[in-house]
Amino acid sequence: MGSMTSDKLGLVIPTLNEAGNVPILIDRVRASLDQTGCNYELIFVDDDSRDGTQDIVREFAKDDPRVKLCVRVNERGLAGAVIHGWANTDANILGVIDADLQHPPELLPGLLEGVRGAHDIAIGSRYLTSNGDSTAGWNPARRLVSSMATWVTYPLQRPGIRVKDPMSGFFMVRRECIDGIRLHPEGFKILLEILVRGRIRSALEIPYRFGLRHAGKSKANVKVALDYATLLGRLSVDAILRPGS
Repeated sequence: MGSMTSDKLGLVIPTLNEAGNVPILIDRVRASLDQTGCNYELIFVDDDSRDGTQDIVREFAKDDPRVKLCVRVNERGLAGAVIHGWANTDANILGVIDADLQHPPELLPGLLEGVRGAHDIAIGSRYLTSNGDSTAGWNPARRLVSSMATWVTYPLQRPGIRVKDPMSGFFMVRRECIDGIRLHPEGFKILLEILVRGRIRSALEIPYRFGLRHAGKSKANVKVALDYATLLGRLSVDAILRPGS
């Protein structure tokens, strides 16, 4: 594990037509991370947006070398975007945050403190708030699907470090915990794969209230559900073969 002074965060922000969110997001993320004193870079991985997202990121990058843009053509999927972004940074701490402002950038210092301290991974959790989970405003069908999708992961997670929100898309992990592990680029739930296959010895969950999308459209669809089912099948085999299982 590197020293506190040599730590660098590579925060990936996957985008697909998020022009309405990017300026606000960058301002809030930089305001939050600047107070930590940690070296960082913001890696936007754009899946060939056609709404001006790339141009907006490039304008910010002209004035701030910590802002980077990677463009993927004919590729889709959050997991693949995250993997691509992490491959384009030399940071020893790797993170991801959504571009739609449903993940509060103000939580970033807490996540960073977690992985700079005693934990291998720090996760923004929707199900760990002081006054109930932050999905209380969801319709019953969405809450049921979310609960079931989370419940089926518990047998796959490592005993002793099971987390309440293994589906979160808002987290940081130390690079050493996933070095040499080939993560699958399909689907949205890369955290679950890291929890099952990564060298994770200690996990921290920090509660947050899941916000409303600021602009743009949700990327959830039937393919996302099918990709998740495929991932569960693959990780079930990994969990069975895991030492100590």
